[in-house]
Amino acid sequence: MGKFELKLPKMGESVAEATLTSWLKDVGDSIEMDEAVVEIATDKVDSEVPSEHKGILIEKCFKINEVIKVGETIAIIETDSEIKTTETIIEIDQKKDLNTENNKLGNKNIPQDNVPSKENVIEIKDSSNNRFYSPLVKNIIKKEKITDNELQLIKGTGKNNRITKLDILNYLKSRLQQEDSPASDIHISPEINIDRIENDQIIEMTKMGKIISRHMSESIKISAHVQSFIEVDVTKIWNWRNRVKDNFQKREGEKLTFTPIFIEAVAVNLRSFPMLNISVDGENIIVKKDINIGMATALSDGNLIVPVIKKADQLNLVGMTKVVNDLSFRARNNNLNPDDVYGGTYTITNVGVFGSVMGTPIINQPQVGILALGAIRKVPAVIETDQGDFIGIRHKMFISHSYDHRVVNGALGSKFIKGVKDYLESWDVNREI
Repeated sequence: MGKFELKLPKMGESVAEATLTSWLKDVGDSIEMDEAVVEIATDKVDSEVPSEHKGILIEKCFKINEVIKVGETIAIIETDSEIKTTETIIEIDQKKDLNTENNKLGNKNIPQDNVPSKENVIEIKDSSNNRFYSPLVKNIIKKEKITDNELQLIKGTGKNNRITKLDILNYLKSRLQQEDSPASDIHISPEINIDRIENDQIIEMTKMGKIISRHMSESIKISAHVQSFIEVDVTKIWNWRNRVKDNFQKREGEKLTFTPIFIEAVAVNLRSFPMLNISVDGENIIVKKDINIGMATALSDGNLIVPVIKKADQLNLVGMTKVVNDLSFRARNNNLNPDDVYGGTYTITNVGVFGSVMGTPIINQPQVGILALGAIRKVPAVIETDQGDFIGIRHKMFISHSYDHRVVNGALGSKFIKGVKDYLESWDVNREI
């Protein structure tokens, strides 16, 4: 008999921890190889953690709603045979990462076998109050300038009373209310409170809804939002798509929607306007090498998730269509991986699918721009020709561009959507796909 430690795997760039939301197995239950044992949640996506070995669950190491760091043991599974591998893939990767960092620092004489695992390094001790903080929590503490005295007032809800990200965010929310709003401004009168409780339905936000609410509120506080709008004639694209979509679906087994066409136009123009493919870090601007476009996708419960098309400018239209359809399908079926929603450098959202002519979307931090696609409508329009001007029926839409005025001025923001417009209106009607 052997024992296998099920650990929290790496879940994408900058993800250091997750919350255990549900146990799918109880102690004593049999577990098949690759069968899910627990459900976890990060700031962006829910996911399951499967077992790499067949066996019986003999110990749960965390309770529901506890926070788990990457590499920590979630459960212990008894197997029929000894587990020969003494190091998990996670631990090997962690040592590689640490060795790479040591080499960068010139610490080439440290033997690899004696390097402490990242599990021992991931928490940083604060000598002022003898508590430990994960790197994510440390970053928030530094960014929000939380003092040592304040930290001592925060009660940790994590393992061994550790302060979690949620503890910090709840404290910041409380502090903001105390600083910014007098009691008379933020509280409803007792009479209205009673009426609301007695007569109105109270619906608690879903977990994802709470995250979205906080994310949007923080974005408004961080970025100086400004918008530019432009009307686009997409008649050529409309007619071209109608001509090729049936053969495309027969050949590729995929539906050809307008979305991959619009994403292609955005990707091309982000390459032409690299100062929109950036993020802001304090007083520094980080210009992103890759163009990773987030695609806001509505879910059946009314929430929104933003899967990311990685290196979108390197995909042809066939590849773009396949990626868009795959991400959309898995998003609506709650089957995205954590990596699918991380690393975005710019976002588009299609408000037209709900009938809206245009929208003013909120920037998806830490990006600096988001494009909203309005509904395509048949409208009368003036058509200029060599023989004179005529009135004709055209397919047109509005696109609106929200951008961060701290680093993107009106000229750049307007030139960008003008570039998108020009790309779409000059569509080659003879293009093969």
